[in-house]
Amino acid sequence: MEDLLATFVAMFLHLDTHLMQLIDTHGDWVYLILFLVIFIETGVVIMPFLPGDSLLFIAGALAAKGLLDPVTVFVLLFVAAVAGDALNFSIGAWFKNRALDTSRIPFVKPEHLRHTQAFFDKHGGKTIILARFVPIVRTLAPFVAALGAMPRRVFLGYNVTGAFIWIGSLLAAGYLFGNIPWISKNLTAVVMAIVVLSIMPGVVAWLRARSAASTR
Repeated sequence: MEDLLATFVAMFLHLDTHLMQLIDTHGDWVYLILFLVIFIETGVVIMPFLPGDSLLFIAGALAAKGLLDPVTVFVLLFVAAVAGDALNFSIGAWFKNRALDTSRIPFVKPEHLRHTQAFFDKHGGKTIILARFVPIVRTLAPFVAALGAMPRRVFLGYNVTGAFIWIGSLLAAGYLFGNIPWISKNLTAVVMAIVVLSIMPGVVAWLRARSAASTR
């Protein structure tokens, strides 16, 4: 188990190297791998830890180098993000219709659900768009939207808009900055910076909640 965890962490920290290796060894099959990572991260409620943001940035950077086709990457990952959120919403609707206990979902902490609900309370339906840029929340937002009885048609509009902005902006950032020599040579450091910036809102919210609880 420790070896598996160490392997996962190593792949996460050196995602750029591993993705280039996948391109070398599997060719066009890498598009399917990218599709599945984004689809699973957004669609499977128990998989909020997959590296979506950093993967998109690196995919854009590799597209700038000619290793991936930018149009193909955008279309496939846009479809993956929309389909993933749609599946996630359907899972939430399934739980709601059967009045199942959401606190017993494997790998999903109740506080993450509460944090996502608080996000909804503050931002309303725009949460589906904004959550795309917040790890964990983006995986749970469609699920919570279904639990809150958001109409599927309304959800679809937010879903498509959010996916377009999320996929497009991070791929474009990787594509535009990927050819800058310093960034190209230090992709691992850039990826870590993206990860830190991505989780920062969640850490701040957690610290605030903990501080509020301690003062009661």
